[in-house]
Amino acid sequence: MEFLFELVFQFFAEFMLQVVFEALAELGLRSVREPFRKPPNPWLAAIGYALFGAVAGGLSLWLFPSLFMQSHSAQVANLVLSPMAAGAVMASIGAWRRRHEQDLMRIDTFAYGYIFALAMGIIRFVFGQ
Repeated sequence: MEFLFELVFQFFAEFMLQVVFEALAELGLRSVREPFRKPPNPWLAAIGYALFGAVAGGLSLWLFPSLFMQSHSAQVANLVLSPMAAGAVMASIGAWRRRHEQDLMRIDTFAYGYIFALAMGIIRFVFGQ
């Protein structure tokens, strides 16, 4: 039972780390977006979010050099599941913003939230201890 609790806690910690960095990225992007009102190419935007996610992964390793998940199989499962969950959270935030008639950004969708979190997760998976 203790092992299961520890596994759930480790997954939750990795997931929350991705969501927090996505929220910070969204806040930063919103603050610099105004001069660039013309919508970018979606493929270039995806590459940009992947790069932002990779940078966030590097920064997160600076703050938390050890991975929360210790077992390799749990790390692989986390690499698959956490970006999906983080993308779903970003889609929920986008839906909330839409209902409250707020401006949406691309990261407020599942796909771009997933890309950001996946890039962050890959960096943490490859370079984490």
